[in-house]
Amino acid sequence: MMSGKRPYCVIMAGGIGSRFWPMSRSARPKQFLDILGLGRTLLQQTYDRFLPLCGPDRILVVTSHAYADLVMHQLPELNEDQLVLEPSRRNTAPCVAFANERIARQDPDALVIVAPSDHLVTDVAEFHSTLQLALEQATAGDGLVTLGIMPNRPDTGYGYIQFDTQETLHHPKVKRVRTFTEKPDLETARRFLESGDFLWNSGIFIWSLKSIQTAFTRHLPTMAAQFAEGRSVYGTPGETAFVERTYAGVESISIDYGILEKSDRVFVVVSDFGWSDLGTWGSLYTHLEKDAEGNAVVGGPVRIYGSGRNVVHAQDGRLVVVQGLEDHIVVSTPDALLICPLQEEQRIRQFVSDATAEWGDRYI
Repeated sequence: MMSGKRPYCVIMAGGIGSRFWPMSRSARPKQFLDILGLGRTLLQQTYDRFLPLCGPDRILVVTSHAYADLVMHQLPELNEDQLVLEPSRRNTAPCVAFANERIARQDPDALVIVAPSDHLVTDVAEFHSTLQLALEQATAGDGLVTLGIMPNRPDTGYGYIQFDTQETLHHPKVKRVRTFTEKPDLETARRFLESGDFLWNSGIFIWSLKSIQTAFTRHLPTMAAQFAEGRSVYGTPGETAFVERTYAGVESISIDYGILEKSDRVFVVVSDFGWSDLGTWGSLYTHLEKDAEGNAVVGGPVRIYGSGRNVVHAQDGRLVVVQGLEDHIVVSTPDALLICPLQEEQRIRQFVSDATAEWGDRYI
């Protein structure tokens, strides 16, 4: 590693993954599931990717108290003090601020990688190479670094990063960020793709602890002060009560909107390592093996007749038979069955909302 020290990695694992219902439930969200059928959950795969870079002692997992046992069961290599337990969901900026304070107790000069727990990376060697480059950039200056994915289609499900094409930095893949754009409409996404200076926002960040703490003080000073008040209790029995009080009054805001979009020294590494955020059944479908008719199956038993381009996920042991269906999602669980056109998958969140309104948390 650049400075001779291994970086810390903060894995964010507190989301509920409602777009992957009915597999993803509030009691066991998608990061705790083997939705790819590879024998390792998404959280375990994320841990596996960062282990060679960070080592087992420098990986922290931010999650809710409700998922602490799940994390420890799936990652028994961790010590309990490597869990950063949030009392409630307040988006990613408080998550990062909390983790910053925990890391600062151990190493004020740390380099830190922040990453979601539910992404797919198919080229791990290239992923590691890209992270090394990002760590070099984070070491060289006081900026904040993110990974931007080379887009191959005008996708409206991702945020976009525009980079400066004129400025030459220490490596041709490292660019200065000009703008961030939230999920665009299709026409805007097409223009972004044609322009050649836009990347997908991966949500993976790299920085020195000092740089991100300085950015919090500058752009989210109230939040920085709220978490700094607990420096005498982090790592003690008083931490839980302090954090509960803090989260009750902290702003709910993303690290992108609260920090990166306001900072003037943000860099992006142009990346291409087979990435997907696996945010939807459709994105999962693109990464699964398919039969001659384009059907992708995870689990079983499943028999398919006269059907094409479907994703079928069966984990409850029931035989699933599909006849005469095209371009659909079919998900079979012990208490819920989803059959939905792939092009209508954005309605799944509404299905969850409607089911909650009628039956409470029974199916959520």
